[in-house]
Amino acid sequence: MSAIDTLPAAAVASDASAGQVRADGRSPLIIADKVNKHFGHFHVIKEVSTNFYQGEVTVIVGASGSGKSTFLRMLNRLETHDSGRIVIDGIELNADLKHIDAVRREVGMVFQSFNLFPHLTVLDNVTLAPRRLRNVTRAQAEEAARILLAKVGLAEHAHKYPHQISGGQAQRVAIARALAMQPKVMLFDEPTSALDPEMIKEVLDVMKDLARSGMTMIVVTHEMGFARDVADRVIFFEKGQILEEAPPAEFFSNCRNERIRAFLGQIAN
Repeated sequence: MSAIDTLPAAAVASDASAGQVRADGRSPLIIADKVNKHFGHFHVIKEVSTNFYQGEVTVIVGASGSGKSTFLRMLNRLETHDSGRIVIDGIELNADLKHIDAVRREVGMVFQSFNLFPHLTVLDNVTLAPRRLRNVTRAQAEEAARILLAKVGLAEHAHKYPHQISGGQAQRVAIARALAMQPKVMLFDEPTSALDPEMIKEVLDVMKDLARSGMTMIVVTHEMGFARDVADRVIFFEKGQILEEAPPAEFFSNCRNERIRAFLGQIAN
């Protein structure tokens, strides 16, 4: 049973009625419709509208302070939106705690910092959420966790504590922990920004494998190589607005927007 099945009919939004069905017949997994967010007098997100589809990898780029991480955090209610609509897998994300819980069961998130529990082993970090939130038995959770740890190349580190592994390894544990909830979409908020350069590749490789498996991913990053190689679509944020969204070939090679060309030039340098 999915999270949407646990909610009353009134809580479920109609994607088709929003007129967002693509030419291939697919409805969006996530709808953002005229979303706004203020921090005091600062209008950080301004009338942002976009959709994210099942199996799509979207990379969000932009200068620091452009609103990209704030927008990402609103997709699982770590930040609230002031107006507009956010609908995830048919559930409108609002102040109703049942809606928030239902969405968070379907949306995994990996942060800049690893946020692992220091007093728990790697294995226990990965199994905690499924046991607490999905009522999975310890044996079942550990079996699934060992498979995930093998998938991210950390099977032999299951009984270590976070302080006993590297930053790159800790971030891979964080990815395995998010995957343990069997989410429909994964959000990544600059997952390599806190890593030493030699550790970045190992995390990006895991993310590439995840993308190839068909996982729906929304990634805020400055890793332009990842965007070129993996993304189905690149979104550029500027001053709280979407300035451009396009396939990577068009975004990187044929972009006519001077602001974006300047940004890419700075990244290249």
